[in-house]
Amino acid sequence: MYIPHTEKDKEEMLKAIGAASFKDLVKQVPSKFLSPKFDLPAQSLDEGQAAARLAALAAKNCSPLSFLGAGAYERYTPAAVKAITSRTEFLTAYTPYQPEASQGTLQAIYEFQSTVCALYGMDCANASMYDGASSFAEAVRAAVRVTGRKKIVYAAGVNPQYMDTLKTYFAHSPEYSYVKVPMKDGVMDRDALPALLEGAACLAVQTPNFLGLIENMDGAAETAKKAGALLVAAADPVSLGILAAPGEYGADFAVGEGQSLGLPLAYGGPYLGLFSCKKEHVRQMPGRICGLTKDKDGRRGFVLTLQAREQHIRRDKAASNICSNEALCALAATVYSALYGPEGLKELAEANAGAAAYAAERLSSIKGCSLKFKGPFFNEFVLSVPGKAAAMREKALGRGVDIGLPLAPLFPELGETLLVCATETKTADDILKLETAVKEAI
Repeated sequence: MYIPHTEKDKEEMLKAIGAASFKDLVKQVPSKFLSPKFDLPAQSLDEGQAAARLAALAAKNCSPLSFLGAGAYERYTPAAVKAITSRTEFLTAYTPYQPEASQGTLQAIYEFQSTVCALYGMDCANASMYDGASSFAEAVRAAVRVTGRKKIVYAAGVNPQYMDTLKTYFAHSPEYSYVKVPMKDGVMDRDALPALLEGAACLAVQTPNFLGLIENMDGAAETAKKAGALLVAAADPVSLGILAAPGEYGADFAVGEGQSLGLPLAYGGPYLGLFSCKKEHVRQMPGRICGLTKDKDGRRGFVLTLQAREQHIRRDKAASNICSNEALCALAATVYSALYGPEGLKELAEANAGAAAYAAERLSSIKGCSLKFKGPFFNEFVLSVPGKAAAMREKALGRGVDIGLPLAPLFPELGETLLVCATETKTADDILKLETAVKEAI
């Protein structure tokens, strides 16, 4: 690695920004997130030796048969997705500010928006956000702007990372409050809603929720509306192949994580935030929106219809400071969705639900194991285990199987439990291997 900066250069830069040392510069970052120094050899290596050493280090990576989910899912991606997203006109495209030179990119974005609207049953969608967490946070923030209220009511089953992201938006504003709707059998307690929603900006719900359970959304929008609140719904796009779309049950904002639509797990990113809303809230939408128009000769064309870009709008009038989008990821999701189509997406969702149901049947038959909740789930479920879930997972990893996510650190009230996920990538043989791994870990 070649680093051009001398010690003197570093000292001058630190002095210019008022930091005593590099350690002082990064003191706000928790120490557990700071990488230790690399264990570099004392002798310098030539290119061949360095490549061999790196290959040996990479060979230590473990690729277990994984049943992890929790918001990021292993799915099969058709070869056409990578073939199209690898084309240079898409791979190297810049932000399409000049429509006359960007019709291909703009059309792809327009098709993406149309796909999201169709999936979520909503009127409008933007050109994408960074990930599901930023989409969720921006939707709640939009509800706060619309209602002028600062009380946020959310279901206990919302992805904890989504809530962590949301709270960063109002971290320095103590007047904002967060009220959790308690769980009842793994889903939100509907009986508690009327009292909790008084004076609230919104009711924020995720379905399937973080525990994999399908929330009953019938009447949720009406309950929120009676209290003067909006409904923000987060939903896995693949689940919408068989579950009701947020637009069908009256959501004002509908969001989701688009990683399931043709994007690899990729160590956590880049992912894709899906964001849609009712037409009356379109001016509250962050990011940009591509629109369909005609040129002076009557030919179809595409333009950026609404764009909250700092050069185009006063900061105090902007809906959000996010003005870019995940264009290449959005293209992958568009190609993936077009390849599957409505019927294919339905079959995909059914395959996910079937794999998870079979895994739940096999694991709950093991002595000492049982399903924590009896409600319907999509492609993951909570399994109660006899013993320390974290220790069981470590033991199973040693045998090449990741049996799921221990939930005690996130939901202590659930006891020793695992969140187990099975997507369409898991065969019957894979699930039998999972069953064997759990038995051995016990």
